[in-house]
Amino acid sequence: MKNILVLLILLSATLASAQVTAIKAGRLIDPDAGTVLTDQIILIRDNKIEAVGKALAIPVEAKIIDLSRMTVLPGLIDCHTHVADAGDAEPFDVLKHTASETVLAAIPNARKMLESGFTTVRDVGTYRALNDVALRDAIAKGYVIGPRMYVAGAYITITGGAGAMTGMAPDIQLPWDLRYGEANSPWEVRQKVRLLAHDGVDFIKVLSSGAVLTHGSNPKSQEFTPEELHAAVDEASQFGLKVASHAHSPQGIKNAILAGVASVEHATMIDDEGIALAKQHGTYLDMDIYDEECIQQAGREGKEPKDFLQHDAELGQIQRDNFRKAVKAGVKMSFGTDAGVCPYGTSGKQFAFMVKYGMTPLQAIQAATTNAADLLGHSDVLGSIKPGKYADIVAVSGDPLQDISVLENVQFVMKEGKVYK
Repeated sequence: MKNILVLLILLSATLASAQVTAIKAGRLIDPDAGTVLTDQIILIRDNKIEAVGKALAIPVEAKIIDLSRMTVLPGLIDCHTHVADAGDAEPFDVLKHTASETVLAAIPNARKMLESGFTTVRDVGTYRALNDVALRDAIAKGYVIGPRMYVAGAYITITGGAGAMTGMAPDIQLPWDLRYGEANSPWEVRQKVRLLAHDGVDFIKVLSSGAVLTHGSNPKSQEFTPEELHAAVDEASQFGLKVASHAHSPQGIKNAILAGVASVEHATMIDDEGIALAKQHGTYLDMDIYDEECIQQAGREGKEPKDFLQHDAELGQIQRDNFRKAVKAGVKMSFGTDAGVCPYGTSGKQFAFMVKYGMTPLQAIQAATTNAADLLGHSDVLGSIKPGKYADIVAVSGDPLQDISVLENVQFVMKEGKVYK
């Protein structure tokens, strides 16, 4: 009896100390069901959602947040960012800074992403290996303000390939963290996957074609072989990790899909066969169709290397046209912007381009919520406002289902029950 009394006292103390918040949502978008609910109460206990419904009883101790004149959505997810990088157009600028300087310089990037409504990001590679792991952990521990991060640790790429630090004299020896992911055979790929898994990454990033923003690269070329890509996916699966593959070229895209990657990044020159394969295999296409605006603007300002602009010539419109084809075909689509190519905190500008090139506003929102959560493998805690999920909640004035551009100006941001804006 005495033990039961002690337990009841402890339980009572725990409940009393829990932070309870009630949000009054005038309009609530449910991307799971594709519906809009009105006059909803969202009850939050500590960092998770406890209940959602109309006319719910609000506990007397609850802090009340009135969003009754706003549209409320789940926290947005950007599946292709480089928050842990400096965001410079010229990769050689990385060599001007220490690893510590680079990761410290990323702190404002993280805050801008969060305050723009993106409560979760998938950071898909950094030149200095494991800087993203450090930033992810600093955010998780509360040392740094930023979105929840899922990180790749380093690019796995061929010698001189996409994502590698290239263009230097052959007698220049790079430090370990700038050549961490170099691999040139299936067994070397496996070794890099094992190393990254040991170092605590959340997924694996490989590059199966050349790149636009890499010196000496050709985005129309294939790089990793099918055997190497299969090795990456198989080895990653042993550690419960998914694989994302950068790919611009038609064959590089198809090689990645056939190897079993979870997502193809960019998918710029995907052809009809590639679209059919993506749909057949359930592969997500993560197409950054807005950042062409930033690449070309940087070129006009003389801030983009000339060879990068040559790589990019005509590819922007090709990618957007293929995005439209993929949407029409019913391929799984996630939201990814290549943040860092465009200024951090501006990812919301891509929504309007996704609608312009074939999505409904609801589909664009789903790409950044339910679809993104599914791609990350965390639909149990992300992607919608439901009991048991993290209290990641954003709100905007206006109706994004009528004018998607309102998501470029998110006015309320909560992550795990804490208000940041």
